[in-house]
Amino acid sequence: MSSNFNNDDNKEKTDAMDFREVDDKGQSTVNSADSKDSDNKDSDFEDICFICRRPESKAGRMYKLPNHICVCEDCMHRTMDTVSQYDYNNLLNNPELMNQLNKNSGITFMNLGDLNSNLQGGIPNSQKIKKSKKKEEEETIDIKKIPAPHKIKAQLDEYVIGQDQAKKVISVAVYNHYKRVATGTMDDIEIDKSNILMIGPTGSGKTYLVKTLARLLDVPLAIADATSLTEAGYIGDDIESVISKLLAAAGNDVKKAERGIVFIDEIDKIAKKKSTTARDVSGESVQQGMLKLLEGSEVEVPVGANSKNAMVPLTTVNTKNILFICGGAFPDLTDIIKNRLNKSSSIGFNSELKDKYDEEDLLSYVTTEDIKKFGMIPEFLGRLPIVCTLSGLTKEALITILKEPKNAILKQYQKLLELDEVDLRFDDGALEAIAEKALEKDTGARALRSIIEEFMLDIMYEIPKDDNIGRVTLTRDYIEGTGGPQIEIRSERVKVDSSKKKEAIEDKSDKE
Repeated sequence: MSSNFNNDDNKEKTDAMDFREVDDKGQSTVNSADSKDSDNKDSDFEDICFICRRPESKAGRMYKLPNHICVCEDCMHRTMDTVSQYDYNNLLNNPELMNQLNKNSGITFMNLGDLNSNLQGGIPNSQKIKKSKKKEEEETIDIKKIPAPHKIKAQLDEYVIGQDQAKKVISVAVYNHYKRVATGTMDDIEIDKSNILMIGPTGSGKTYLVKTLARLLDVPLAIADATSLTEAGYIGDDIESVISKLLAAAGNDVKKAERGIVFIDEIDKIAKKKSTTARDVSGESVQQGMLKLLEGSEVEVPVGANSKNAMVPLTTVNTKNILFICGGAFPDLTDIIKNRLNKSSSIGFNSELKDKYDEEDLLSYVTTEDIKKFGMIPEFLGRLPIVCTLSGLTKEALITILKEPKNAILKQYQKLLELDEVDLRFDDGALEAIAEKALEKDTGARALRSIIEEFMLDIMYEIPKDDNIGRVTLTRDYIEGTGGPQIEIRSERVKVDSSKKKEAIEDKSDKE
């Protein structure tokens, strides 16, 4: 008998106490089926204290109240101590005293049963942390199944045109990242991570390269923007919000997020301001705050939010095994490189021509000193050992981007007109004219869609009016504004054949 009592006592100590409402017969007012469904949904997540917002792993045992509200033991004791100071019998029997108390103190008495059950205690699952798995249940990465660099590059080649050097660097970095995560506890030798800095003109494919990589990988990958980051305590996103996005991409699973990849775009926007008397809260201060993330340390991260506050739960994430890829256009960096390369004398036997270096390939000569002059601090650059440059897109590359990738822009518009049973075609002259106009805009591949959208507007507006249009061909004259598109009308034979096919299909369906 004594052993049974001891087992029951231990069970009561370990399980969270349930304070759900019951009726006069002692039965729970919550539907058992509903409670099972909600418990199954929340079983993977830790309970969060409704008052102090600490997770179950830090706060300890939780008291469950109606409508999925949980309160930790500390907050429950403090609440009871506070409540015990009032004489509630006199308050409830004296309505005037109650009204006066509500006016003066701002305290109102509420019924927990009146809370909407859809709120899930006011804390959605997006702000809850997944329960950590046991060592036996943790997912392990098989080294033999890690995709080789040439396979990763081959997949990137299907979507991204050119930039072979950048694709090689990213493929090798991701491959090594997989191996580092897989062998983290297998050997005494610890493999350090090699963060990457990508530099390239706007529209050269930096962001698109990483977005494509995100679709191909099994590890969580988050894309953050450095333009909204500010120093802690100022309006804007905290630096830790970068890890918050990775945590959300991992389904709030901390262990999974700790081996993910983070891409920080527009990193050049946090460069030091050259001439300012005010505090640089979105420049050098952000670089200094990111040092601990890039190096690898345990940081307090808000769950489901971009900044820390009292109403957001926090969790600890170790960034030691998180691979960081930073990318930016770095405008005017070419001028810094050009000045360094042309320092030698322009007169005499050892003189060099000022136009010796090609304008398009200047970024390939970049050094750490050039990036320092741009405004990045040395400590920040030291934590990004791999510098990868992307070249500007040429006319031939833009034409290839228009028609060859899996989701090429031309294929997208052809798919749209296929739904109207119209065949859309572009001749070679039209493609060259579109590429030339894109080069004039100097915004890279981003200019292609705006140009095609401009010329496709009238076509997409007029085609639904006439069912006889069967094919539309865009020519160079139409792109240059000296002519119109070639429109072919469906032949009578095509109409008869299509009607016969429809009749045959209908007859077949009737027989079946």
